[in-house]
Order: sequence, then C-alpha cells, then structure tokens
Amino acid sequence: MDDTAALQRLEAALREQRIDGLPRVERNEILTHHVGLHIESDRAFGISLRQCGWTTIPDALWELPNLRVLALGEDHLTGVSARLGDLTRLFKLYLYNSDVTELPTAIGNLIRLYILDLGHNKLQTVPETLANLTALTFLYLTDNQLSELPERLFAAMKALIYLNVGDNQLTALPESVEHLENLHELRLDNNKVMALPESIDKLGSLKELHARNNQLMTLPDAIGELNSLRRLYLQSNQLSTLPDAIGGLKQLTELDLRNNQLTALPETIGELKNLVYLDLRGNRLTELPSSIGKLMKLEKLDVRWNPLSSVEGWSLELQARGCSVFV
Repeated sequence: MDDTAALQRLEAALREQRIDGLPRVERNEILTHHVGLHIESDRAFGISLRQCGWTTIPDALWELPNLRVLALGEDHLTGVSARLGDLTRLFKLYLYNSDVTELPTAIGNLIRLYILDLGHNKLQTVPETLANLTALTFLYLTDNQLSELPERLFAAMKALIYLNVGDNQLTALPESVEHLENLHELRLDNNKVMALPESIDKLGSLKELHARNNQLMTLPDAIGELNSLRRLYLQSNQLSTLPDAIGGLKQLTELDLRNNQLTALPETIGELKNLVYLDLRGNRLTELPSSIGKLMKLEKLDVRWNPLSSVEGWSLELQARGCSVFV
C-alpha cells in the first residue's frame, strides 16, 4: 500500500490554508522548505509542514507510516495527537517554534529517533516515556517552561552527544545525567540551576559546558575530572570561590567567569596549560595569583571591573608573550 491517498488528503488540507500543494524536494532540502515532500520508492520519506497556519495537524499526516523525517512548527500548534506514536520509522523529528504545551506519551514509541528538536514551545513537562528514545544523539528542549525533568530521563541515553535545556526554569538536573557518557555539549544557560551534579565527572566525553545566567554558588570538586572539557562558560552566576580541582581541566581553552562574586582565584588556575581565553570581568577580585603568569598559551585576559589593588608582574609577563591584557 502506497501513501497516495493520505498525501492527497494532506494536500487538500493545505489548499484550505491557501497553500498550493506539496512541492517535491530532494532529501537534503526537506528542512530548507517550509512546505515540501521527499518521495523514495513511491513512499513519503520526509515532509516539512511549517508556517501552514494550523492549530492542529491534519489526521492524514499520521497515515504516512514510512516517514523518516518530519518537520513541524512555526505555527500556533498547542498539542500533538497520540497518533504521532504510529510513525515508528522516524529518525528525525522537528517540532519547534509553536505553542505546544504537552506531548503525548506515545512519543516514547519513536525508538529510532536520533534527532529530536522541541525548542521554543510552551512545554511545562516532558513525558517519562521520552526516556525510551535511547538512540537519540541530539536533544533540543530550549526555550520552554520546564521546571524539572523526569528523574530517569537520561538513564539509557548513552548515545546522546548534544543536550540543550537552556532558557527554561530548571533548578537542578536529574541524577540520571551521569549516564550521558558520550555527551560532548551540555547547554544550561538561562535557568535557575543552583548546583551542578556531584556526579558530573561521569561525563567523560564532555567538551563544552554552558551554564550562563543561573544561580550557581559553588562548583563540585568533580568538575576537575572532566578531562575532555575545552570550553566552560559560567557567566552571571553567584560563584564566590572556585575549587582547587579546577586546575585539573588540562584541555580547557576558554573559561568565562564574568559577572560572578569571586574574591579570589586558586593557585591551581595556573595549571590550565591550554587556556587561551580567560574572562574575569565584573567580579570582586583584589588580586590575582602569581601562577596566572604560567598560562603559556593565554592570548586574552580580561579583568576589567574588579577592585584590583595593583597590576603585578604577571601582567607584564603575559603581555611580553603577546597576551592581550585588559585591566
């Protein structure tokens, strides 16, 4: 059975929105068209239905069981039918820039998904069945209204490489985040997170940690065990101290600590042998440790808007090596 009848009904629904049918597109063009259809072997392989003016999705869409790629959104959708769970061959689902407030538990049936984009909606929760999506490599939940995540959400998501839960109202991450052993990038910006998990050292593949504009007061010692971390962004938190363990981040190239409440830095800061960029603007530092002069690869140091009592030899030492120092 082919998809002809369902596609005809879908095109009729589009015409009701004054959209002239479903133009055929190449596989690599599905996401570049607001409305487009890619056919393979006489069956719908991928479809984009964005900016269609819908508040609900036509039932004909759920009658395309061979879909691999589905892009919805940029409309006023408030929900999604449980029949979404019938599209079990999907491996990419984009549902973003809408007004979706909840997801059907049947989304947990989509166990082949490896990309799931639910950003820029109005989700207050995500179903626990999302934990079934163990093939995910990319999960985008930014700019919703999430105050918490299911405790076991990440327990089996060992393939996840990218996780973005920024621009929500989260106060903590679930402990199951420790299972994300292949995660490369974690984005938590613009939440209310008060502490990073003590088990953060389990994220042995993490290369980037973005946690700007939260409510962090301290960092766990375990952060120093993130041997693959290259970029650490902690701007606009409430940090008053850093753990000595920070010196364990031997691969770190960028460290952003601006707009915190730091009064001192540990001597171990000088052990960040690959550090290229260090931003300390807008803290309460009266002096810097002499070890900062040991940062042989540092290219930019910004310490403006601190009550530094003096600029000592470390500044001349760094500038002599070509480092830009802003005081």
